[in-house]
Amino acid sequence: MHLVLCVAYFSVLGLLAMYGLHRSHLVMTVLRHRARLRELREGVPPVAADADPEGLPTVTIQLPLYNEATVASRLLEHVARMRYPRSKLEIQVLDDSTDETRQLARQKVLDLARECAPVEGAPESWQGPLDIVYIHRVDRTGYKAGALDEGLTRAKGELVAIFDADFLPESDFLTSLTPHFDDAKVGMVQARWGHMNREVSLLTRVQALMLDGHHLVENRARAAAGWLFNFSGTGGMWRKDAIFDAGGWQHDTLTEDLDLSYRAQLRGWRFVYREDVVSPAELPEDVSAFRAQQFRWAKGTVQTARKLMARVLKSDLTPMQRLEAFFHMTPHFAYPLMVFLSVLLLPALVLMPATNPQTMLLIDLPLCVGTTGSLVAFYAMAEAAQGRKRMDAIRTLPALLALGAGLAPHLSKAVFEGLRSMSGEFVRTPKQGSSGSQRYRARADLPMVEVALCLVSFASVVASIETGHWFATPFAMLFTFGYGYVASLVASEQAARRRASAMAPAMSADVSDSVPPEAASTEELAA
Repeated sequence: MHLVLCVAYFSVLGLLAMYGLHRSHLVMTVLRHRARLRELREGVPPVAADADPEGLPTVTIQLPLYNEATVASRLLEHVARMRYPRSKLEIQVLDDSTDETRQLARQKVLDLARECAPVEGAPESWQGPLDIVYIHRVDRTGYKAGALDEGLTRAKGELVAIFDADFLPESDFLTSLTPHFDDAKVGMVQARWGHMNREVSLLTRVQALMLDGHHLVENRARAAAGWLFNFSGTGGMWRKDAIFDAGGWQHDTLTEDLDLSYRAQLRGWRFVYREDVVSPAELPEDVSAFRAQQFRWAKGTVQTARKLMARVLKSDLTPMQRLEAFFHMTPHFAYPLMVFLSVLLLPALVLMPATNPQTMLLIDLPLCVGTTGSLVAFYAMAEAAQGRKRMDAIRTLPALLALGAGLAPHLSKAVFEGLRSMSGEFVRTPKQGSSGSQRYRARADLPMVEVALCLVSFASVVASIETGHWFATPFAMLFTFGYGYVASLVASEQAARRRASAMAPAMSADVSDSVPPEAASTEELAA
Protein backbone atom coordinates (compact mmCIF):
# COMPACT_ATOMS: atom_id res chain seq x y z
CA MET A 1 0.00 0.00 0.00
CA HIS A 2 2.82 2.37 0.88
CA LEU A 3 4.54 1.63 -2.44
CA VAL A 4 1.35 2.18 -4.49
CA LEU A 5 0.65 5.42 -2.64
CA CYS A 6 4.20 6.62 -3.09
CA VAL A 7 4.24 5.86 -6.82
CA ALA A 8 0.83 7.51 -7.40
CA TYR A 9 1.73 10.60 -5.37
CA PHE A 10 5.08 11.27 -7.01
CA SER A 11 3.76 10.42 -10.49
CA VAL A 12 1.06 13.10 -10.17
CA LEU A 13 3.54 15.54 -8.67
CA GLY A 14 5.99 14.85 -11.49
CA LEU A 15 3.39 15.46 -14.20
CA LEU A 16 2.35 18.74 -12.60
CA ALA A 17 5.99 19.75 -12.28
CA MET A 18 6.41 19.03 -16.01
CA TYR A 19 3.74 21.57 -16.89
CA GLY A 20 5.20 24.03 -14.39
CA LEU A 21 8.71 23.72 -15.80
CA HIS A 22 7.34 24.16 -19.32
CA ARG A 23 6.53 27.73 -18.31
CA SER A 24 10.22 28.25 -17.59
CA HIS A 25 10.95 27.04 -21.10
CA LEU A 26 8.55 29.66 -22.50
CA VAL A 27 10.21 32.40 -20.46
CA MET A 28 13.65 31.40 -21.75
CA THR A 29 12.28 31.34 -25.30
CA VAL A 30 11.07 34.92 -25.00
CA LEU A 31 14.48 36.00 -23.71
CA ARG A 32 16.27 34.21 -26.56
CA HIS A 33 14.10 35.81 -29.24
CA ARG A 34 14.01 39.42 -28.07
CA ALA A 35 15.33 40.67 -31.41
CA ARG A 36 12.65 38.79 -33.33
CA LEU A 37 9.94 40.18 -31.06
CA ARG A 38 11.22 43.70 -31.65
CA GLU A 39 11.08 43.03 -35.38
CA LEU A 40 7.44 41.90 -35.12
CA ARG A 41 6.58 45.11 -33.27
CA GLU A 42 8.50 47.56 -35.45
CA GLY A 43 9.19 45.81 -38.73
CA VAL A 44 5.85 46.55 -40.44
CA PRO A 45 4.79 50.21 -40.50
CA PRO A 46 1.07 51.02 -40.26
CA VAL A 47 -1.05 52.23 -43.16
CA ALA A 48 -0.20 55.87 -43.89
CA ALA A 49 -2.85 58.44 -42.99
CA ASP A 50 -2.99 59.63 -46.61
CA ALA A 51 -2.78 56.21 -48.30
CA ASP A 52 -4.71 55.73 -51.53
CA PRO A 53 -7.74 53.50 -50.75
CA GLU A 54 -7.35 51.74 -54.10
CA GLY A 55 -4.13 50.15 -52.87
CA LEU A 56 -5.63 48.82 -49.63
CA PRO A 57 -7.44 45.51 -49.05
CA THR A 58 -11.16 45.47 -48.29
CA VAL A 59 -11.84 44.58 -44.63
CA THR A 60 -14.99 43.09 -43.14
CA ILE A 61 -15.46 43.49 -39.39
CA GLN A 62 -17.61 40.74 -37.87
CA LEU A 63 -19.35 41.37 -34.55
CA PRO A 64 -20.99 38.16 -33.23
CA LEU A 65 -23.67 38.94 -30.61
CA TYR A 66 -25.93 36.84 -28.42
CA ASN A 67 -28.08 38.60 -25.81
CA GLU A 68 -25.62 41.46 -25.27
CA ALA A 69 -28.00 44.33 -24.43
CA THR A 70 -25.55 45.84 -21.91
CA VAL A 71 -22.62 46.23 -24.34
CA ALA A 72 -23.91 46.04 -27.93
CA SER A 73 -24.33 49.80 -28.48
CA ARG A 74 -20.94 50.58 -26.97
CA LEU A 75 -19.24 48.07 -29.26
CA LEU A 76 -20.93 49.41 -32.41
CA GLU A 77 -19.99 53.00 -31.56
CA HIS A 78 -16.32 52.08 -31.15
CA VAL A 79 -16.16 50.02 -34.33
CA ALA A 80 -17.84 52.79 -36.35
CA ARG A 81 -15.00 55.16 -35.35
CA MET A 82 -12.20 52.92 -36.61
CA ARG A 83 -9.80 54.63 -39.04
CA TYR A 84 -9.95 53.02 -42.46
CA PRO A 85 -11.24 54.13 -45.88
CA ARG A 86 -15.02 53.76 -45.84
CA SER A 87 -15.01 52.46 -49.41
CA LYS A 88 -12.87 49.54 -48.20
CA LEU A 89 -14.72 48.75 -44.96
CA GLU A 90 -17.77 46.59 -44.21
CA ILE A 91 -19.27 45.93 -40.76
CA GLN A 92 -21.38 42.82 -40.14
CA VAL A 93 -23.47 42.64 -36.96
CA LEU A 94 -24.07 38.89 -36.57
CA ASP A 95 -26.86 38.77 -34.02
CA ASP A 96 -28.25 35.48 -32.66
CA SER A 97 -30.05 37.23 -29.79
CA THR A 98 -33.42 36.21 -28.39
CA ASP A 99 -33.93 39.28 -26.19
CA GLU A 100 -34.08 43.06 -26.63
CA THR A 101 -30.54 43.09 -28.03
CA ARG A 102 -32.16 42.54 -31.44
CA GLN A 103 -34.04 45.83 -31.32
CA LEU A 104 -31.11 47.73 -29.81
CA ALA A 105 -28.58 46.46 -32.34
CA ARG A 106 -30.90 46.90 -35.32
CA GLN A 107 -31.68 50.49 -34.35
CA LYS A 108 -28.01 51.27 -33.69
CA VAL A 109 -27.10 49.99 -37.14
CA LEU A 110 -29.66 52.34 -38.71
CA ASP A 111 -28.47 55.28 -36.60
CA LEU A 112 -24.81 54.78 -37.47
CA ALA A 113 -25.60 54.52 -41.18
CA ARG A 114 -27.63 57.75 -41.09
CA GLU A 115 -25.00 59.68 -39.10
CA CYS A 116 -22.32 59.17 -41.75
CA ALA A 117 -19.70 60.32 -39.22
CA PRO A 118 -16.35 61.33 -40.76
CA VAL A 119 -13.16 59.30 -40.40
CA GLU A 120 -11.24 61.59 -38.04
CA GLY A 121 -7.90 62.89 -39.26
CA ALA A 122 -8.24 61.15 -42.63
CA PRO A 123 -8.24 62.65 -46.14
CA GLU A 124 -11.35 63.13 -48.25
CA SER A 125 -10.66 59.88 -50.12
CA TRP A 126 -11.24 57.94 -46.88
CA GLN A 127 -14.63 59.51 -46.16
CA GLY A 128 -18.07 58.23 -47.12
CA PRO A 129 -21.12 56.40 -45.81
CA LEU A 130 -20.65 53.48 -43.40
CA ASP A 131 -21.32 50.10 -45.00
CA ILE A 132 -22.95 48.24 -42.11
CA VAL A 133 -25.30 45.25 -42.23
CA TYR A 134 -27.40 43.57 -39.54
CA ILE A 135 -27.86 39.80 -39.84
CA HIS A 136 -30.09 37.91 -37.40
CA ARG A 137 -30.33 34.12 -37.15
CA VAL A 138 -33.16 32.38 -35.31
CA ASP A 139 -31.96 28.81 -34.92
CA ARG A 140 -28.40 29.61 -33.68
CA THR A 141 -26.97 26.53 -35.38
CA GLY A 142 -23.26 26.20 -34.63
CA TYR A 143 -23.41 29.03 -32.06
CA LYS A 144 -20.61 31.58 -32.60
CA ALA A 145 -18.88 29.47 -35.26
CA GLY A 146 -22.16 29.20 -37.15
CA ALA A 147 -22.72 32.95 -37.00
CA LEU A 148 -19.19 33.69 -38.26
CA ASP A 149 -19.61 31.19 -41.07
CA GLU A 150 -22.97 32.71 -42.03
CA GLY A 151 -21.40 36.14 -42.28
CA LEU A 152 -18.33 34.88 -44.11
CA THR A 153 -20.39 33.53 -47.01
CA ARG A 154 -21.55 37.09 -47.81
CA ALA A 155 -18.56 39.12 -46.56
CA LYS A 156 -17.11 41.59 -49.07
CA GLY A 157 -13.69 41.80 -47.46
CA GLU A 158 -10.61 39.80 -48.34
CA LEU A 159 -9.60 40.33 -44.69
CA VAL A 160 -11.89 39.68 -41.73
CA ALA A 161 -11.51 41.24 -38.26
CA ILE A 162 -13.52 39.77 -35.37
CA PHE A 163 -14.53 41.35 -32.06
CA ASP A 164 -16.64 39.92 -29.24
CA ALA A 165 -19.28 42.15 -27.67
CA ASP A 166 -17.22 43.19 -24.64
CA PHE A 167 -14.25 44.48 -26.67
CA LEU A 168 -13.49 48.12 -27.46
CA PRO A 169 -11.03 48.09 -30.39
CA GLU A 170 -8.76 51.10 -30.78
CA SER A 171 -9.24 53.33 -33.81
CA ASP A 172 -5.87 52.32 -35.35
CA PHE A 173 -6.46 48.56 -35.12
CA LEU A 174 -7.04 48.05 -38.86
CA THR A 175 -4.28 50.37 -40.03
CA SER A 176 -1.80 48.58 -37.72
CA LEU A 177 -2.65 45.00 -38.72
CA THR A 178 -3.53 45.08 -42.43
CA PRO A 179 0.08 45.70 -43.65
CA HIS A 180 1.10 42.24 -42.39
CA PHE A 181 -1.12 40.69 -45.06
CA ASP A 182 1.14 42.05 -47.81
CA ASP A 183 2.95 38.76 -47.14
CA ALA A 184 0.83 36.26 -49.06
CA LYS A 185 1.54 33.48 -46.54
CA VAL A 186 0.20 35.38 -43.50
CA GLY A 187 -3.19 33.93 -42.62
CA MET A 188 -3.94 35.61 -39.28
CA VAL A 189 -2.69 38.44 -37.09
CA GLN A 190 -3.61 38.42 -33.39
CA ALA A 191 -3.54 41.52 -31.20
CA ARG A 192 -3.19 41.56 -27.42
CA TRP A 193 -6.15 41.76 -25.04
CA GLY A 194 -6.34 44.63 -22.56
CA HIS A 195 -8.45 44.76 -19.40
CA MET A 196 -10.81 47.67 -18.74
CA ASN A 197 -11.81 46.53 -15.25
CA ARG A 198 -8.54 44.99 -14.00
CA GLU A 199 -8.63 46.78 -10.62
CA VAL A 200 -12.26 46.11 -9.69
CA SER A 201 -11.49 43.19 -7.36
CA LEU A 202 -8.99 40.48 -6.50
CA LEU A 203 -10.84 38.18 -8.91
CA THR A 204 -10.39 40.56 -11.87
CA ARG A 205 -6.73 41.18 -10.99
CA VAL A 206 -6.08 37.45 -11.00
CA GLN A 207 -7.87 37.01 -14.33
CA ALA A 208 -5.89 39.88 -15.85
CA LEU A 209 -2.64 38.30 -14.72
CA MET A 210 -3.65 34.91 -16.13
CA LEU A 211 -4.49 36.42 -19.53
CA ASP A 212 -1.35 38.56 -19.53
CA GLY A 213 0.68 35.38 -19.04
CA HIS A 214 -1.01 33.83 -22.06
CA HIS A 215 -0.60 36.86 -24.31
CA LEU A 216 2.74 38.27 -23.19
CA VAL A 217 4.66 35.05 -22.58
CA GLU A 218 2.98 32.13 -24.35
CA ASN A 219 1.93 33.95 -27.53
CA ARG A 220 5.17 35.94 -27.76
CA ALA A 221 7.30 32.82 -27.28
CA ARG A 222 5.40 30.75 -29.82
CA ALA A 223 5.22 33.51 -32.42
CA ALA A 224 8.90 34.42 -32.13
CA ALA A 225 10.11 30.80 -32.22
CA GLY A 226 7.95 29.84 -35.19
CA TRP A 227 5.75 27.46 -33.18
CA LEU A 228 2.01 27.13 -33.61
CA PHE A 229 -0.22 29.49 -31.66
CA ASN A 230 -3.87 30.37 -31.87
CA PHE A 231 -6.33 33.06 -32.79
CA SER A 232 -7.90 34.03 -29.46
CA GLY A 233 -11.47 34.18 -30.76
CA THR A 234 -11.55 37.98 -30.85
CA GLY A 235 -9.24 40.95 -31.30
CA GLY A 236 -7.59 39.53 -34.40
CA MET A 237 -7.76 39.58 -38.19
CA TRP A 238 -7.93 36.70 -40.70
CA ARG A 239 -7.30 36.39 -44.41
CA LYS A 240 -10.59 35.04 -45.73
CA ASP A 241 -8.83 32.64 -48.10
CA ALA A 242 -6.98 31.09 -45.14
CA ILE A 243 -10.28 30.34 -43.40
CA PHE A 244 -11.72 28.69 -46.50
CA ASP A 245 -8.50 26.80 -47.24
CA ALA A 246 -8.44 25.35 -43.71
CA GLY A 247 -12.01 24.05 -44.00
CA GLY A 248 -13.92 27.04 -42.62
CA TRP A 249 -15.47 27.58 -39.21
CA GLN A 250 -16.49 24.25 -37.67
CA HIS A 251 -18.59 23.80 -34.56
CA ASP A 252 -17.74 20.26 -33.44
CA THR A 253 -15.65 21.77 -30.62
CA LEU A 254 -16.40 24.62 -28.20
CA THR A 255 -13.13 26.37 -29.10
CA GLU A 256 -13.70 26.98 -32.78
CA ASP A 257 -10.88 29.55 -32.73
CA LEU A 258 -8.22 27.07 -31.55
CA ASP A 259 -9.52 24.40 -33.94
CA LEU A 260 -9.37 26.66 -37.01
CA SER A 261 -5.97 28.03 -35.97
CA TYR A 262 -4.34 24.60 -35.98
CA ARG A 263 -6.03 23.52 -39.20
CA ALA A 264 -4.86 26.71 -40.94
CA GLN A 265 -1.26 26.43 -39.73
CA LEU A 266 -1.14 22.77 -40.71
CA ARG A 267 -2.07 23.96 -44.20
CA GLY A 268 1.02 26.20 -44.19
CA TRP A 269 -0.46 29.58 -43.25
CA ARG A 270 1.73 31.76 -41.05
CA PHE A 271 0.44 33.61 -37.98
CA VAL A 272 1.70 36.92 -36.56
CA TYR A 273 1.33 38.24 -33.00
CA ARG A 274 1.27 41.98 -32.28
CA GLU A 275 1.76 42.58 -28.58
CA ASP A 276 1.79 46.36 -29.05
CA VAL A 277 -1.72 46.55 -30.54
CA VAL A 278 -4.10 46.27 -27.61
CA SER A 279 -7.88 45.73 -27.65
CA PRO A 280 -9.39 46.52 -24.21
CA ALA A 281 -12.06 44.12 -22.98
CA GLU A 282 -14.22 43.45 -19.95
CA LEU A 283 -13.30 40.71 -17.46
CA PRO A 284 -16.05 38.71 -15.67
CA GLU A 285 -16.63 40.29 -12.27
CA ASP A 286 -18.34 37.34 -10.57
CA VAL A 287 -16.92 33.89 -10.11
CA SER A 288 -19.90 32.09 -11.67
CA ALA A 289 -19.37 33.86 -15.01
CA PHE A 290 -15.63 33.25 -14.78
CA ARG A 291 -16.14 29.53 -14.07
CA ALA A 292 -18.54 29.25 -17.04
CA GLN A 293 -15.99 30.90 -19.33
CA GLN A 294 -13.13 28.69 -18.11
CA PHE A 295 -15.32 25.58 -18.38
CA ARG A 296 -16.02 26.31 -22.06
CA TRP A 297 -12.35 26.96 -22.79
CA ALA A 298 -11.20 23.81 -20.97
CA LYS A 299 -13.79 21.52 -22.57
CA GLY A 300 -13.22 22.99 -26.03
CA THR A 301 -9.43 22.71 -25.79
CA VAL A 302 -9.69 19.03 -24.85
CA GLN A 303 -12.11 18.48 -27.74
CA THR A 304 -9.66 20.15 -30.12
CA ALA A 305 -6.86 17.93 -28.81
CA ARG A 306 -9.04 14.87 -29.47
CA LYS A 307 -9.76 16.11 -32.96
CA LEU A 308 -6.33 17.27 -34.08
CA MET A 309 -3.57 15.86 -31.83
CA ALA A 310 -2.92 12.76 -33.92
CA ARG A 311 -2.87 14.86 -37.07
CA VAL A 312 -0.40 17.30 -35.50
CA LEU A 313 1.93 14.56 -34.24
CA LYS A 314 1.94 12.85 -37.66
CA SER A 315 2.48 16.09 -39.58
CA ASP A 316 5.73 17.33 -41.11
CA LEU A 317 6.13 19.95 -38.39
CA THR A 318 9.48 20.07 -36.62
CA PRO A 319 9.83 17.99 -33.42
CA MET A 320 9.87 21.19 -31.36
CA GLN A 321 6.69 22.46 -33.02
CA ARG A 322 4.94 19.19 -32.30
CA LEU A 323 6.11 19.10 -28.69
CA GLU A 324 4.96 22.67 -28.10
CA ALA A 325 1.61 21.87 -29.74
CA PHE A 326 1.19 19.01 -27.26
CA PHE A 327 1.69 21.37 -24.31
CA HIS A 328 -0.52 23.97 -25.95
CA MET A 329 -3.50 21.62 -26.32
CA THR A 330 -3.20 19.72 -23.02
CA PRO A 331 -2.73 22.28 -20.19
CA HIS A 332 -6.16 21.65 -18.71
CA PHE A 333 -5.23 18.07 -17.80
CA ALA A 334 -3.38 19.68 -14.90
CA TYR A 335 -6.75 20.28 -13.19
CA PRO A 336 -7.72 16.64 -12.58
CA LEU A 337 -4.11 16.04 -11.55
CA MET A 338 -4.43 18.82 -8.95
CA VAL A 339 -7.64 17.33 -7.56
CA PHE A 340 -6.03 13.89 -7.42
CA LEU A 341 -2.97 15.33 -5.68
CA SER A 342 -5.07 17.11 -3.04
CA VAL A 343 -6.90 13.84 -2.32
CA LEU A 344 -3.67 11.80 -2.18
CA LEU A 345 -1.99 14.33 0.08
CA LEU A 346 -3.81 13.33 3.28
CA PRO A 347 -3.08 9.56 3.18
CA ALA A 348 0.46 10.28 2.01
CA LEU A 349 1.06 12.53 5.02
CA VAL A 350 -0.43 10.02 7.44
CA LEU A 351 1.14 6.83 6.07
CA MET A 352 4.50 7.97 4.69
CA PRO A 353 7.27 8.88 7.13
CA ALA A 354 8.53 12.44 7.14
CA THR A 355 11.84 12.95 5.37
CA ASN A 356 14.88 14.08 7.31
CA PRO A 357 16.22 17.64 6.85
CA GLN A 358 18.94 16.52 4.44
CA THR A 359 16.41 14.84 2.10
CA MET A 360 14.18 17.90 2.26
CA LEU A 361 17.05 20.09 1.11
CA LEU A 362 18.08 17.70 -1.68
CA ILE A 363 14.65 16.73 -3.06
CA ASP A 364 11.70 18.66 -1.65
CA LEU A 365 13.21 22.14 -1.70
CA PRO A 366 14.50 22.04 -5.33
CA LEU A 367 11.17 20.60 -6.52
CA CYS A 368 9.17 23.32 -4.75
CA VAL A 369 11.48 26.13 -5.84
CA GLY A 370 11.67 24.84 -9.41
CA THR A 371 7.92 24.62 -9.99
CA THR A 372 6.92 27.70 -8.00
CA GLY A 373 9.87 29.70 -9.30
CA SER A 374 8.81 29.02 -12.89
CA LEU A 375 5.41 30.56 -12.17
CA VAL A 376 7.03 33.62 -10.57
CA ALA A 377 9.27 34.12 -13.63
CA PHE A 378 6.37 33.51 -16.03
CA TYR A 379 3.96 36.06 -14.55
CA ALA A 380 6.65 38.57 -13.59
CA MET A 381 7.70 38.65 -17.25
CA ALA A 382 4.08 39.20 -18.28
CA GLU A 383 3.79 42.22 -15.98
CA ALA A 384 7.17 43.69 -16.96
CA ALA A 385 6.37 43.36 -20.68
CA GLN A 386 3.53 45.88 -20.33
CA GLY A 387 5.43 48.29 -18.10
CA ARG A 388 3.95 47.11 -14.82
CA LYS A 389 5.91 46.21 -11.69
CA ARG A 390 7.09 42.62 -11.31
CA MET A 391 6.17 42.78 -7.62
CA ASP A 392 2.53 43.24 -8.62
CA ALA A 393 2.62 39.77 -10.17
CA ILE A 394 4.40 38.27 -7.17
CA ARG A 395 1.85 39.74 -4.77
CA THR A 396 -1.05 38.44 -6.87
CA LEU A 397 0.47 35.00 -7.48
CA PRO A 398 -0.76 33.32 -4.22
CA ALA A 399 -4.34 34.32 -5.09
CA LEU A 400 -3.85 33.07 -8.67
CA LEU A 401 -2.60 29.70 -7.40
CA ALA A 402 -5.45 29.44 -4.91
CA LEU A 403 -8.04 30.31 -7.55
CA GLY A 404 -6.55 27.74 -9.90
CA ALA A 405 -6.82 25.11 -7.18
CA GLY A 406 -10.37 26.17 -6.37
CA LEU A 407 -11.43 25.89 -10.00
CA ALA A 408 -9.83 22.45 -10.39
CA PRO A 409 -12.93 20.32 -9.55
CA HIS A 410 -15.17 22.28 -11.93
CA LEU A 411 -12.63 22.27 -14.75
CA SER A 412 -11.86 18.60 -14.20
CA LYS A 413 -15.49 17.98 -15.08
CA ALA A 414 -14.93 20.02 -18.25
CA VAL A 415 -11.90 17.89 -19.15
CA PHE A 416 -13.83 14.63 -18.73
CA GLU A 417 -16.78 15.99 -20.73
CA GLY A 418 -14.38 17.02 -23.49
CA LEU A 419 -12.90 13.52 -23.54
CA ARG A 420 -16.35 11.94 -23.61
CA SER A 421 -18.15 14.04 -26.23
CA MET A 422 -17.63 16.62 -28.95
CA SER A 423 -19.50 19.89 -29.45
CA GLY A 424 -22.02 20.90 -26.73
CA GLU A 425 -23.81 24.11 -25.81
CA PHE A 426 -21.81 27.31 -26.26
CA VAL A 427 -22.49 29.21 -23.02
CA ARG A 428 -21.45 32.80 -23.59
CA THR A 429 -19.86 34.84 -20.80
CA PRO A 430 -22.27 37.44 -19.32
CA LYS A 431 -21.14 41.06 -19.63
CA GLN A 432 -22.02 43.98 -17.38
CA GLY A 433 -21.04 46.92 -19.55
CA SER A 434 -20.04 50.39 -18.39
CA SER A 435 -23.25 50.76 -16.34
CA GLY A 436 -22.37 47.76 -14.15
CA SER A 437 -25.75 46.21 -14.92
CA GLN A 438 -26.50 42.72 -13.61
CA ARG A 439 -28.80 42.06 -16.59
CA TYR A 440 -27.17 38.70 -17.32
CA ARG A 441 -25.98 36.08 -14.83
CA ALA A 442 -24.21 32.76 -15.26
CA ARG A 443 -25.73 29.67 -13.70
CA ALA A 444 -23.73 27.74 -11.11
CA ASP A 445 -24.12 24.44 -9.26
CA LEU A 446 -23.88 24.24 -5.49
CA PRO A 447 -20.15 23.97 -4.65
CA MET A 448 -20.47 20.74 -2.67
CA VAL A 449 -17.36 19.11 -4.16
CA GLU A 450 -15.28 22.20 -3.36
CA VAL A 451 -16.54 22.21 0.24
CA ALA A 452 -15.66 18.52 0.67
CA LEU A 453 -12.19 19.02 -0.79
CA CYS A 454 -11.67 22.07 1.41
CA LEU A 455 -12.30 19.92 4.49
CA VAL A 456 -9.98 17.18 3.24
CA SER A 457 -7.25 19.74 2.53
CA PHE A 458 -7.67 21.30 5.97
CA ALA A 459 -7.14 17.85 7.48
CA SER A 460 -3.97 17.65 5.36
CA VAL A 461 -2.75 20.91 6.89
CA VAL A 462 -3.19 19.47 10.37
CA ALA A 463 -1.59 16.17 9.37
CA SER A 464 1.42 17.87 7.79
CA ILE A 465 2.13 19.75 11.02
CA GLU A 466 1.56 16.73 13.25
CA THR A 467 3.79 14.43 11.17
CA GLY A 468 6.57 16.93 10.43
CA HIS A 469 6.00 17.19 6.67
CA TRP A 470 6.83 20.89 6.71
CA PHE A 471 7.15 21.35 2.97
CA ALA A 472 3.64 19.97 2.47
CA THR A 473 2.04 22.50 4.83
CA PRO A 474 1.95 25.52 2.47
CA PHE A 475 0.61 23.37 -0.38
CA ALA A 476 -2.12 21.91 1.82
CA MET A 477 -2.99 25.43 2.97
CA LEU A 478 -3.12 26.58 -0.66
CA PHE A 479 -5.61 23.84 -1.54
CA THR A 480 -7.66 24.62 1.57
CA PHE A 481 -7.86 28.32 0.81
CA GLY A 482 -8.50 27.78 -2.92
CA TYR A 483 -11.39 25.35 -2.48
CA GLY A 484 -12.86 27.42 0.33
CA TYR A 485 -12.49 30.72 -1.54
CA VAL A 486 -14.26 29.51 -4.68
CA ALA A 487 -16.97 27.71 -2.69
CA SER A 488 -17.68 30.81 -0.59
CA LEU A 489 -17.83 33.08 -3.65
CA VAL A 490 -20.22 30.78 -5.52
CA ALA A 491 -22.41 30.30 -2.45
CA SER A 492 -22.58 34.03 -1.69
CA GLU A 493 -23.45 34.85 -5.32
CA GLN A 494 -26.23 32.27 -5.30
CA ALA A 495 -27.59 33.63 -2.02
CA ALA A 496 -27.56 37.18 -3.41
CA ARG A 497 -29.34 36.00 -6.53
CA ARG A 498 -32.06 34.26 -4.50
CA ARG A 499 -32.59 37.43 -2.46
CA ALA A 500 -32.84 39.52 -5.61
CA SER A 501 -35.30 37.06 -7.14
CA ALA A 502 -37.46 37.15 -4.02
CA MET A 503 -37.59 40.97 -4.08
CA ALA A 504 -38.19 41.27 -7.79
CA PRO A 505 -39.72 38.05 -9.15
CA ALA A 506 -40.45 39.66 -12.49
CA MET A 507 -36.74 40.12 -13.19
CA SER A 508 -35.25 36.85 -14.39
CA ALA A 509 -31.59 36.06 -14.97
CA ASP A 510 -31.99 35.94 -18.71
CA VAL A 511 -35.25 37.23 -20.22
CA SER A 512 -36.23 35.66 -23.53
CA ASP A 513 -38.04 37.54 -26.28
CA SER A 514 -39.79 34.79 -28.19
CA VAL A 515 -39.60 34.71 -31.99
CA PRO A 516 -42.83 34.09 -33.95
CA PRO A 517 -42.85 30.61 -35.50
CA GLU A 518 -43.41 32.10 -38.94
CA ALA A 519 -40.17 34.14 -38.76
CA ALA A 520 -37.52 33.43 -41.36
CA SER A 521 -34.36 31.59 -40.31
CA THR A 522 -32.19 34.60 -41.19
CA GLU A 523 -33.05 38.30 -41.15
CA GLU A 524 -30.76 40.75 -42.91
CA LEU A 525 -30.91 44.52 -42.73
CA ALA A 526 -28.46 46.49 -44.83
CA ALA A 527 -28.09 50.09 -43.78
